[in-house]
Amino acid sequence: MLFNALIVVVTVIGMELFSILAHKYVMHGFGWGWHKSHHEPRTGWFEKNDLYAVFFAGIAIALIYAGTRGHHPLEWIGAGMTVYGLLYFVAHDGLVHQRWPFKYVPRRGYLKRLYQAHRMHHAVQGKEGTVSFGFLYAPPVDRLKRQLHALHQGRPQRRAAAATTLPDEPPAAGERG
Repeated sequence: MLFNALIVVVTVIGMELFSILAHKYVMHGFGWGWHKSHHEPRTGWFEKNDLYAVFFAGIAIALIYAGTRGHHPLEWIGAGMTVYGLLYFVAHDGLVHQRWPFKYVPRRGYLKRLYQAHRMHHAVQGKEGTVSFGFLYAPPVDRLKRQLHALHQGRPQRRAAAATTLPDEPPAAGERG
């Protein structure tokens, strides 16, 4: 039982590392066609970028199925992917992008850093010149500010809707982060 729990925890950590690479090189690369919707104002409950979640949920389901049919420990890897998906939903979709019916903007600690880091990721228009590709890991905000400054020789070109809100401030009403 302890070994299975360890597999779940290692999978969650591994998924964050995988997600950083996938976000940087796939979503901001050849997969921009789906991910672009995430960097534009949302007009409904869903966006094309949500297809990534459906895709990875399908893989997790297949792993759980295979594991329960005798291909151990695939079910625990699938469970770890599912836990990661839940954490992603809570932290990224809920906290950062406020896709829930209630709003919460953290004022201190790790959640504030996570919120600010992802806001800085969205401070740049388009797929190039962005920083902070993690969903649950957030580099120090000062480091991200230096990276943005270096990438853009000063203040990055921002979307018109976000021009009045600094990346480390809460979004204005109706603004997409």
